[in-house]
Amino acid sequence: MSSDPRSSSGAPAAHGPLGALVLGAIGVVYGDIGTSPLYTMAEVFSPANGVPLTAEAVTGAVSTLFWALMFVVTLKYVVLVLRADNRGEGGILALTALAAQVAGGRPGRRAALLMLGVFGATLFYGDSVITPAISVLGAVEGLAVIAPGLSHAVLPLSLVVLVGLFAMQRHGTAAVGRLFGPVIVLWFLTLAGTGLWQILREPAILAALNPLHAARFLVERGWHVFAALGAIVLALTGAEALYADMGHFGRRPIQLAWTGLVLPALALNYLGQGALLLRDPAALANPFFHMFPQAWQPAAVVLATLAAIIASQAVISGAFSMTRQSMLMGFLPRMAVRHTSAREQGQIYLPLVNWALLVGVLAAVLSFRSSAALAGAYGVAVTLTMLITTVLAYVVVRRAWGLPAWVVGPATALFLVVDGALFAGCAIKFVDGGWFPLAMAALFFTLMSTWRHGRALVLEAIRRDGLELAPFVQELAASSTPRASRVAVYAVADPSTVPQALLHNLKHNQVLHERNVILNVRFADQPWVDPAQRAEVEALAPGFWRVRLLFGFMETPDVPHALAACAAQGLDVPLFDTSYFLSRETVVPTPGEGMVAWRERLFAAMSRNAGNAAGFFQLPDNAVVELGTRVQI
Repeated sequence: MSSDPRSSSGAPAAHGPLGALVLGAIGVVYGDIGTSPLYTMAEVFSPANGVPLTAEAVTGAVSTLFWALMFVVTLKYVVLVLRADNRGEGGILALTALAAQVAGGRPGRRAALLMLGVFGATLFYGDSVITPAISVLGAVEGLAVIAPGLSHAVLPLSLVVLVGLFAMQRHGTAAVGRLFGPVIVLWFLTLAGTGLWQILREPAILAALNPLHAARFLVERGWHVFAALGAIVLALTGAEALYADMGHFGRRPIQLAWTGLVLPALALNYLGQGALLLRDPAALANPFFHMFPQAWQPAAVVLATLAAIIASQAVISGAFSMTRQSMLMGFLPRMAVRHTSAREQGQIYLPLVNWALLVGVLAAVLSFRSSAALAGAYGVAVTLTMLITTVLAYVVVRRAWGLPAWVVGPATALFLVVDGALFAGCAIKFVDGGWFPLAMAALFFTLMSTWRHGRALVLEAIRRDGLELAPFVQELAASSTPRASRVAVYAVADPSTVPQALLHNLKHNQVLHERNVILNVRFADQPWVDPAQRAEVEALAPGFWRVRLLFGFMETPDVPHALAACAAQGLDVPLFDTSYFLSRETVVPTPGEGMVAWRERLFAAMSRNAGNAAGFFQLPDNAVVELGTRVQI
């Protein structure tokens, strides 16, 4: 809140030594893309993709991997997309909000951009399920390289690791987080060292740095190129994390981490795996672990498992953060949010999301049973998110930055062609698992769009059936109704109508309070709001005020703290002399206009199970009074 260090834009400033920020970025941002070498090369040469294990094909495949990292991750994300920040915050929801802001006075375009961005966000949930499953399986499968007789232990051990990972979420990640950076630095140094060692033994692989080998590899595949691209994209998973975590570390530390360590380590490792396959084609069974001398392989499995856990932790924490953003933007109902750190606002835990993800991860592991099988499901969500990011970035660059169409258009078209080809390569694996993240995204999109539309219908019903506030309070202020010597805060969704809780209070208790505050809390299409612009106070009549509070979608809505600051505007709301009256709406689906019957019933169920408003707005439990009201939609 207002005590946080902030940049001039109102966002929390990434502070601390540059080296510490770079180390943190390596640990949190790059865990996902850093574990891709565990399974990518083996998947490229999977028999299903039709890529022969020849020297020319190996060189071409490595060349394609290298230049994909250079074009998609380095050029698109590190150089360009990181510049499209929403007051210092990144990620597809922040980009969506920014695009919606510049949509102009066209509600249809704004709604379309919001829905497109929300669908892109729902794809992240599929990634949050598949990343832990494929990363942990890929790491533990190293046991089969060390001792083939232990192959049967890979699946149960992976399940144990995953259950332990999700079980520890409620304790927070502060202590473990301090280890993330050093462990992942060691991981990337290991990737670079083993890769360099293999390159020195077979330097012919350096020919892969020539992009002509990548072009020849793709052209020679013919229509099978899409199958190859579906495997190549596994090396790019985690690219969205560069953008999503920008608010935590800042643009420069993320860029320095990529160019200074992550990109060189990944490039060396893929070149090293190619060098190994040129020298020993039998290593294709697991090219990553075969890069290590036999005596080092047990340590490599342990290190890979730690890296996989860290990669998984990053997407789990991302799912928590994105869910909270979605709640504040009005796309999901309130859920219990627990803060696991007294110092770091962003460290949160959502029990419902955590256990739902665990169920999804366990289902994925038990259904697919190997990292190779999961690879078919992995790329669809990632590449579709990349496509959506390109479209939204075009809107921002064209409308917000004002660059001419002749500059933005060709660059966007080129990125769309690449993103579209990568998506097509993954889409052909739909029946092999690509349906899984899309089904999850469709489920979450249905929930989020239903909640958004349902809340709009509830607001419409409140306006239709409610009493106009201004004349009502003018008449009430002049009445002889007895007054209680406290402050009453009535939270409302529509600040122009009389709160149902106020009407119930008058009807049943036949009493008013000395000071009555009609409170409306809104959330902006930006991550942070300047504390000076937090509250808008309006005197309506003697003893009546209307207060509008504005929060960003990255902030924790601490209503008592914000109301206390209203004293500067002439309204004193003392913490211990205030009662909060909340209307608990019971949604009643009805025939007619609105949503189809099943969606109205779904919305009603979501509304009944929404989290407690008092906890969501940080209200003191002993000062809250809830009064029920029925709303027909």
